[in-house]
Amino acid sequence: MNDMGFDTTDNQPLDKIRRRIWSPRALMLSLPLLLALGGLYLYLISGRYVSTDNAYVSQNKVSVSSTVAGVIVEVKVRENMRVKRGDVLFRIEAEPYEIALRQAEAKVAAARVNVAGLQTNIASAGVDIKTAKDEIAFAAAEFERQTTLMQRGFTTHARYQEAQLALQKAREELNAARTDAARARSALGTGGGTAPAVLQEAIAEREKAAYDLSRTVVRAPLSGVVSQTDRLQVGTMIPAGLPAVSIVADDGSWVEANFKETDLDHMAVGQPAEVHLDAYPSLRITGHVASIGAGTGAEFSILPAQNANGNWVKVTQRVPVRIAIDAGAERPLIAGLSADVKVDTQPDAK
Repeated sequence: MNDMGFDTTDNQPLDKIRRRIWSPRALMLSLPLLLALGGLYLYLISGRYVSTDNAYVSQNKVSVSSTVAGVIVEVKVRENMRVKRGDVLFRIEAEPYEIALRQAEAKVAAARVNVAGLQTNIASAGVDIKTAKDEIAFAAAEFERQTTLMQRGFTTHARYQEAQLALQKAREELNAARTDAARARSALGTGGGTAPAVLQEAIAEREKAAYDLSRTVVRAPLSGVVSQTDRLQVGTMIPAGLPAVSIVADDGSWVEANFKETDLDHMAVGQPAEVHLDAYPSLRITGHVASIGAGTGAEFSILPAQNANGNWVKVTQRVPVRIAIDAGAERPLIAGLSADVKVDTQPDAK
């Protein structure tokens, strides 16, 4: 045995003895070293990442309504059915709008007849004006002749007055003819267009009736998944403008993350982000900061907090941050899914 109490005979090699000596020492040295390395790592990444679990998947949603009122006569979709833009969703009873269109077409025909009559009146007034001018010319010549004869004493005062009255009457008839022509042109007025105003009005009513008829067939304004179809029942009276069905759009998803205001110090648009969904724990989604909200959630709430009172308590506010998804996810992203978001705020992380 040596001075340390280890047997140094051939039954116990020297290297084994050394391992037995250094094993406790290595353990004693490695533990502080690991703690130091861990502390250094935490120091280096401290403040680099900010995260929140107050995040949700968002998608564009459109509430589809009918622009005309009526009774639903056919439903072409069902809950969670995928549709393309232009596909028929449901139909409204078209008969009332077909009748309205026929009435509008009859008004157009009547307006054309009315316009033809007004054009005839204008032409007739033009003839009356020409006739009145001819009569004025004849009466003026006769009055001038009677005036000359009156000055020479070769005519009577009665003939002179008769010629004078005839000239006055011819001028009044010209004025009346011009008034009739102006009245006819006013009734036929174009109203700033190429067609007469009365005809333009009838044509506009016909176009409105045709538009209403076309709107009895309600189509999908975009591609997506149909939701909330329980309100679409055959025989139901649907008012105009009331949302009847919703469509979740296919044009992309994003994550709305509500970060604390204290997390925004180093956050900027373009920084990378990592998203984990509660529904798919093993799914990792990469994205980036697309935009930072212009106001806190409380600021845009229906009833904003009134802090101008003596009982005011400071509360850390949340700011909505939109996280754009860089690539399509392997699993379907459903609007409203809960998510955890972590953003790398290092300056060179963009």
